[in-house]
Amino acid sequence: MMKQNKVTMWITGILSILVLVLLDQYTKGLSVKYLKDQADIPIIKDVFELAYVENRGAAFGMMQNKQTFFIITTILVLGLILWIFHTMPMEKKFLPGRITLVFIIAGAVGNFIDRVSQGFVVDFLYFKLIDFPVFNVADIYVTCAVFVLAFLLLIYYKEEDIDRIMKMGRK
Repeated sequence: MMKQNKVTMWITGILSILVLVLLDQYTKGLSVKYLKDQADIPIIKDVFELAYVENRGAAFGMMQNKQTFFIITTILVLGLILWIFHTMPMEKKFLPGRITLVFIIAGAVGNFIDRVSQGFVVDFLYFKLIDFPVFNVADIYVTCAVFVLAFLLLIYYKEEDIDRIMKMGRK
């Protein structure tokens, strides 16, 4: 029964990641098709726009043109997250954590695909009102999931829950 649950968890996780990555890549494809070399498109005047940007850096445009670093770091972080996903106990209490990891993985993979295939990440969502850096759907996945994960680790999960995850990984 436990092995069947683990298989179902992996299949569900992989399919969810695939759907999320496809959504991210689809929206980036639309932005290339309709926004590249075009004027920004206001959605809410002076508040929110669609604006095509080729981001060769990390979040907020930091570390420009360090693609090899980003690729290696992404692979290492994905490996760690997949290990944590695998070692989480098969209990309902850990489902929010597993779902959160799926979103982080999907966001990382979505931007990883761009970095490897193009040498930059396509960004197109811009909050002009606060001059927030232009971002994409994968960024939303990662950012929201990291906030949820922080909440889970600080409030929802107890120290013994975290210990159980780590101990299961050392079996």
